[in-house]
Amino acid sequence: MDVAGSTLVFLVAAALMAGFVDAVVGGGGLVQLPALVVGLPSAAPVQILATNKLASICGTSVAAGTYYRRVRPDPRTFGPLMALAFVGSLAGAAVASRIPREAFEPIVVVALVVVGVVVVLRPELGERTALRFQGRRHVAAAMATGAVIGFYDGALGPGTGSFLVFALVGLLGYAFVEASAKARLANWATNLAALCVFVPQGAVLWKVGLAMGAANLVGGYLGAHGGRARVAVRPGFFVVVVAAFVVRIGGQVLGVW
Repeated sequence: MDVAGSTLVFLVAAALMAGFVDAVVGGGGLVQLPALVVGLPSAAPVQILATNKLASICGTSVAAGTYYRRVRPDPRTFGPLMALAFVGSLAGAAVASRIPREAFEPIVVVALVVVGVVVVLRPELGERTALRFQGRRHVAAAMATGAVIGFYDGALGPGTGSFLVFALVGLLGYAFVEASAKARLANWATNLAALCVFVPQGAVLWKVGLAMGAANLVGGYLGAHGGRARVAVRPGFFVVVVAAFVVRIGGQVLGVW
């Protein structure tokens, strides 16, 4: 698929922003996926999802590696979390491969509205670790979290990083930094699983995905190194960006433009 230079610049800028935001607070998919929907109106849903995953895994690779070196999260939790997130994402990506374009854009609009509200209204948790489960119950809760959110990420994806952090902080009781480290590792696994489904289908737009991936990687690196500071990119940032995409894509769905 040929992509105009101005479109590619727009998508690369969106990927840079998404990588940074996703590494810092999660929710970069709220920027990157709708940017692909807007920028590539003739692409099939599976091409948009596949290209988004290629771009995303670049940023999550850097962010996951950086957080792992800094935080050294407990593998007894993040191992099962990653494994079930991988399996869930495989199933979600298989379902996503069958979504028609006329159904895809309304789904994206609904997801943007719902996830955007959750992200903006998320309570400020995570000042310290206070685990709510122990032993096998803790591992089981982590596995269930990985499977459910992994399926969502493979099928669609916006807000996955935020959902993972929210679940690890709110459900399991982790401090924000520890939850962020585990969330990045699980998010890397979900991106890899989705690509395992999409690449053999020939769905990835490699030129676009690699250009966005490079930008996402830079954004992920910058965001991961500023993650402890939790810079104030929300809620105002997401209100403006998500609202703009909802209006743009919603207008397309309703035939306004």
